[in-house]
Amino acid sequence: MNQSNNLNVVSRKQMITAISASIVGWAFDLFDLFILLFVAPTIGKLFFPTSDPMFQLAATYASFAVTLLMRPVGSALFGSYADRYGRKRAMIIAVVGVGVTTALFGTLPTYGKIGIAATVLFIILRLIQGVFVGGVVASTHTIGTETVSPKYRGLMSGLIGGGGAGLGALMASIVFLAVTSLFPGPEFEVWGWRVMFFTGIISSIFGLFIFRSLEESPAWVHAQKENSKVNKPQKTPIRTLFSRQYLFTLIVNLLLTIGGGTAYYLTAGYLPTFLKVVNETSSNIVSATLIITSIIMIISTAFGGYISDVIGRKKTFLISGVICLLGLPLLFKQLGQATDGTSIIIYASIIVFLAQITYAPTLIFLNERFPTAIRSTGTGLSWNLGFAIGGTMPTFVSLASETPQSIPVVMGYFFIGVFILYLIGSLIIPETKGKMVESNEKLSQNSDFISSR
Repeated sequence: MNQSNNLNVVSRKQMITAISASIVGWAFDLFDLFILLFVAPTIGKLFFPTSDPMFQLAATYASFAVTLLMRPVGSALFGSYADRYGRKRAMIIAVVGVGVTTALFGTLPTYGKIGIAATVLFIILRLIQGVFVGGVVASTHTIGTETVSPKYRGLMSGLIGGGGAGLGALMASIVFLAVTSLFPGPEFEVWGWRVMFFTGIISSIFGLFIFRSLEESPAWVHAQKENSKVNKPQKTPIRTLFSRQYLFTLIVNLLLTIGGGTAYYLTAGYLPTFLKVVNETSSNIVSATLIITSIIMIISTAFGGYISDVIGRKKTFLISGVICLLGLPLLFKQLGQATDGTSIIIYASIIVFLAQITYAPTLIFLNERFPTAIRSTGTGLSWNLGFAIGGTMPTFVSLASETPQSIPVVMGYFFIGVFILYLIGSLIIPETKGKMVESNEKLSQNSDFISSR
């Protein structure tokens, strides 16, 4: 039974609630993660003190990468839970967990108080947070697209995966602007950074309020009914995913998700640090740039997702990949040389707009690669493994850069290498538009992954 038939009984309210919950849930998740990116230089001084500023910055981003590396673990746990017991339950637990762990960072003693123990506690908390973040991906990245009409799935992919990220970045930008105004200069390094982390508890409270009226995915409900009729034992989602039938799918998916993750974390994610370290701009210009680029991110991913509904996922990946391969190295070089606020905002906006299109259709593409029975697990692991690797790129860029002035050139080399792999993946994948498998009885239908459209 195709999901388009299932949607005949889905009310408009249920559809809107599911889409909103997915976008807001992912926005809260990225809001919590962006807080660290915004206070990275301060965190480096307080938890990773060293005489080398570039190594200090690299250490801070390494702590961020640690969270990303734990996300696949969270996807395996929460994705399997979501596939077996429902997307809604997994989403609530994961979003609340991310918010609580974020707030706990604000309570940590610094290196100056307890020495290396502060660094260890910080990293342990990042590891725990990473598990919950992986759980958010596994749930938010399925329930919205499973509920919406098939003709809008690409658009929803952009709005959830990228629009949610943009909304989270926008909220973090506004909080950063407010907190830096309340705790200017040296005061920010005393209390401001703690207040930034404390705001993470807001996501937990609002998450519980928003998800209260959320209904379960109709695709998952239908799959459960099928299982009860068949009445035969099912493999666990994680075992099915790593079987011969789907393992190659997972590997090929990574070529795209690594590219999308790099495009995201080396542009929108690295931008706060780039503007402070390379351009040496004021907090006001940084805040204004981040607010504007967050809005651009929402527009860009919605546009990219919609385009994939029109021309297909494969063509969208190919076109955006070529543009970024050629354009991003040059644009970052120009951004690094910009001195006035207007030029900085213009270059940053173009960079963010182009880069975010590369992963706008990724969410629905991954959904269309897996049947309902393993969709949360497959989508979550494919996304998180790729974005975990992409999320380590700021660390490697910082380590490979001898001085702040060399960062734009180093980033250019990284973009060229990653987008060559991204384009290879785009060439060998099949077109998946309109081919989402809904029935658990069709687990083999999606197994031929190197084929023509």
